[in-house]
Amino acid sequence: MARLFIFLTAMAAAAALSAQGMVHVIIDTEHGEIEVAIDPEHAPGTSANFLRYLDAGHYDGGQFHRTVTMQNQPNNDVKIEVIQASVNAAKGEEGFGAIPLERTTTTRLEHKDGAISMARGEPDSATSSFFFCIGDQPELDFGGKRNPDGQGFAAFGMVVRGMDVVKKIQMSPHEEQRLEPPVRIRSIRRRD
Repeated sequence: MARLFIFLTAMAAAAALSAQGMVHVIIDTEHGEIEVAIDPEHAPGTSANFLRYLDAGHYDGGQFHRTVTMQNQPNNDVKIEVIQASVNAAKGEEGFGAIPLERTTTTRLEHKDGAISMARGEPDSATSSFFFCIGDQPELDFGGKRNPDGQGFAAFGMVVRGMDVVKKIQMSPHEEQRLEPPVRIRSIRRRD
């Protein structure tokens, strides 16, 4: 009986340590809160980059500025559904350098419904803009065809609460893919 207790206690401690590996953040928007679990174990560079911008306060006063729906991408053969956010424009010149692309083949973090990922143009060009997937978006993974280079994007976490807010932002008024007006980010903070 004592061994079973010790075993169960050890398992609970291991589970607690594993859970501590995730960093939970709260994105407070004018449409409500989104809680995200950031995964530094599987996407260490991308997670560290996002948290560096968060800790420096660059996202406070930022915005969700882009919505991509099935209806507003008529010139794309490969369609996706995402919302994209950016830092506070006043802090735009104070950013950090671009980071190496952590491909989904390395991290094993796919672009599933609720995934958070870094926006980029070329490989190794991501800085501060991030996006959320609405629905599964395999064309954003390595080998996907949304970006012609096929390298995919760097997913680094998952929404754990607030997908209703993500969907509300996606359906906000917009012109083409530009949210009009943008949806303000009040703050992004680590959850206590």
